[in-house]
Amino acid sequence: MPFRVGVMEIVLEVIGSQSLKDKRMVIRSLKDRIRNSFNVSIAEVDDLDCWQKATLAVSCVSNDKKIIESMLSKIIDIVEEDKDALILDVKTETL
Repeated sequence: MPFRVGVMEIVLEVIGSQSLKDKRMVIRSLKDRIRNSFNVSIAEVDDLDCWQKATLAVSCVSNDKKIIESMLSKIIDIVEEDKDALILDVKTETL
């Protein structure tokens, strides 16, 4: 049975961040919550030196496209619930 890969890029504004240290605390907490809830890979991939913006990449593998789409949707819900981050843009793709 073929497998599928889901990839998502999330661009965030880190609300109230005054330094890279503030930003990294928010992003680390968000990444940990997502990793603990889902079996995905997640990393900060862009805007590394910008203290009010972050770009995260998420990837997951499954044999069912619907499972991937559901998982990525639930990850967006978790990010939307975070009071310290505001979603600016989301791009998803299933390969």
